[in-house]
Amino acid sequence: MHDTRLGPLVQSSRRLQLSDTAALWLMGFGFMLLHLVAGMRYGFHRDELLSFNNALDLEWGYVVYPPITAWLGRIELVLFGTSLPGFRVLPAVASGLLAVLTGLIARDLGGGRKAMLVAGFAASIGGSTLFAGSFMSYMSFDLLWWVGAAWCVARLLRTGDGRWWLGVGAFIGLGLMTKYTMAFFALGTLGGMLLTENRRHLRSGWFWAAVALAMAIVAPNIWWQQQHHLAGLAWMKSIHARDIRLGRTDYFLLNQLWKVAQPVTTPIWVAGLWFLFGETKGERYRMLGWMYIITLLGLWAARGRDYYVGPAYPMLMAAGAVWGEKWLQSLRPSAQARAFRATWITLMVGAVTVATLVMPVAPVNSAWWRIADTANGGNFNMQIGWPELARTVADVVASLPPDQRARLGVIAGDEGSAGAVNLYGAAYGLPRAISGMNSNWLRGYGDPPPETLIAVGMDPDFLERHFTSCRAAARLTNSYGLTNDTIGKYTTVFLCGPPRAGWPEFWEHFQYYG
Repeated sequence: MHDTRLGPLVQSSRRLQLSDTAALWLMGFGFMLLHLVAGMRYGFHRDELLSFNNALDLEWGYVVYPPITAWLGRIELVLFGTSLPGFRVLPAVASGLLAVLTGLIARDLGGGRKAMLVAGFAASIGGSTLFAGSFMSYMSFDLLWWVGAAWCVARLLRTGDGRWWLGVGAFIGLGLMTKYTMAFFALGTLGGMLLTENRRHLRSGWFWAAVALAMAIVAPNIWWQQQHHLAGLAWMKSIHARDIRLGRTDYFLLNQLWKVAQPVTTPIWVAGLWFLFGETKGERYRMLGWMYIITLLGLWAARGRDYYVGPAYPMLMAAGAVWGEKWLQSLRPSAQARAFRATWITLMVGAVTVATLVMPVAPVNSAWWRIADTANGGNFNMQIGWPELARTVADVVASLPPDQRARLGVIAGDEGSAGAVNLYGAAYGLPRAISGMNSNWLRGYGDPPPETLIAVGMDPDFLERHFTSCRAAARLTNSYGLTNDTIGKYTTVFLCGPPRAGWPEFWEHFQYYG
């Protein structure tokens, strides 16, 4: 028999649980709206133009990444056309879901309302997280898949239900189809299982079904890589060598303390590690701690970029918020209120400070904008001047006699220039740009090959060596007078004849990465 006196208590508890979850979803919705509004500013980023280019040609893989980012970009193009805000909708949605999933991890680790909200907020205000939410990039979805996998692991550890392995496998598969660094997190997940009592899941059919599911999801991309002579691996080796040469992999471990998440959240994720490794209540969830440690050490040994570990921090934020909530309960009510208020003030100050540097909010070319652009690695100036580039190319075309327009081509030195011509050039009737960079090279130079070329964003010495009768035809400018780092010093637009060696031989040696 059930004690009917417990009915109101149970109903009240359920209402409280729903209220906590609703508050978490409201926070996620707020972050989504923040990124949707911020995403309306500036222009398409160079990397967004890369994704736009790839979205026009759906494949099972691309030179620079697996296919999901381009597929999602194609969905946005179908739904919203070529508008900038439309192309940034799904990253904003991913950002909101990141906050929700992190809060749900905290709940599964034993946290209440305070822990859920602090965890969700802290996970959403890191530099790379705030940047990725207002910018169409594989980073946006890479973050979501890692946190989704961690949530499924937390559910598995909480409930003991092996079916949650299927969720882990699905998220790892989606991650591998978005960014290959998910392989390190998959290794961390396996290592975390083997280093804890969860190694018993090796005997579970659900675990092996999850492995099969992840492999089935990523198999088409493996096939694509094989068909294209491991082009993605060649690109990664090239970019990795560049990053090491430029010092971008230096101070990997030190940067985890202040740069990757952000300074005000460092005490939270450090507390998360303490909860998982130093507290009896956290022992049940220790696998999450090992997942972070193994991923961190793996990427450090491989000399990866510091921010590659970024998606592993939300699960630590969740663990740290749970520990902090338990600690607060040991204080007097007045001290609890002060500590909780101080936590939120600190997080808010940190969020605003970082947002002013990494989100597109500063007026273009203001002193604030220039500081933010420098701090943000030039990612803001790479959003300026693309419509003007396409218009300049169109003006050159308009100046040509009809016989030169008959077999006209536009050759671009970079993904950004090629994407700008393809995005904005349709309004002027421009042909699709060709380029030797990344997947553009695989698409070829067209049939019939162009006889008259407009070269944009290219080294004049290279053009002089490889093309006939090149002459300057225009110069790239923009209304702000800014230098777009993608274009750099190559602001002269040239008019050239065909390659000196002929198209097949020239194209064979024209492939490069960037």
